[in-house]
Amino acid sequence: MGTDGNDVRGTFEVIPAVDVQDGEVVQLVQGERGTEKSYGEPVEAAQRWLDAGAESLHLVDLDGAFEGERGNADAIDAVIDAVDVPTQLGGGIRTVDDAVDLLERGVDRVILGTAAVETPEIVGEISERHPESVVVSLDAKDGEVVVEGWTEGAGISPVEAAKRYEDLGAAGILFTNVDVEGRLEGAATEPVRELVAATDIPVIASGGVATLEDVRDLADAGAAAVVVGSALYEGQFTLEEAQAAVDATE
Repeated sequence: MGTDGNDVRGTFEVIPAVDVQDGEVVQLVQGERGTEKSYGEPVEAAQRWLDAGAESLHLVDLDGAFEGERGNADAIDAVIDAVDVPTQLGGGIRTVDDAVDLLERGVDRVILGTAAVETPEIVGEISERHPESVVVSLDAKDGEVVVEGWTEGAGISPVEAAKRYEDLGAAGILFTNVDVEGRLEGAATEPVRELVAATDIPVIASGGVATLEDVRDLADAGAAAVVVGSALYEGQFTLEEAQAAVDATE
């Protein structure tokens, strides 16, 4: 997923999201519990995206993100066992041991949000044991990083945070714009462009993608990849169409 400045042609990837709550795949609007719409069983959803050509999967334990401990471990484990593509997993991973256990279990990259904000050194500790394995999730609301399931402000901007974690050895940044997340009203590209300009590690964009134009715009902004959830589940476009929309402009 590496970038070369703002030129990511040939490396840009569209990654389907498999967000799990209470054992089912769901999508939330702006990260708020109670807004979820269910899309069935996790392994079936994952297989659907593999059949559609997914080269990797983005897995989230939503209960873990809100509660601070993994609530869908069995469902996530079943997905990891069932797929043969790289996976990145976030939600409820709060310690070095949590992360290492998952990496040794078969997850390719762990996504740290709240843990990285509260204990930044955890990024370096995990990276020392498993290089290139930590993606730091920076979720932003009104230009501020938010944690604890998007409920608390961290008092730092995404750019400041990204620089911090790059120095600590993060392999990439997952940037979610909470203001547009799950609303299918379009992605915000300027914050992505700012992050790409500020760091040398890959930026994976997430939030608000509703059209093929959004996918192209995020690629043009320099993102190394985009995570897409609601738009794919609601049939706004197919995974193949999304990848082709970027590939056609290379």
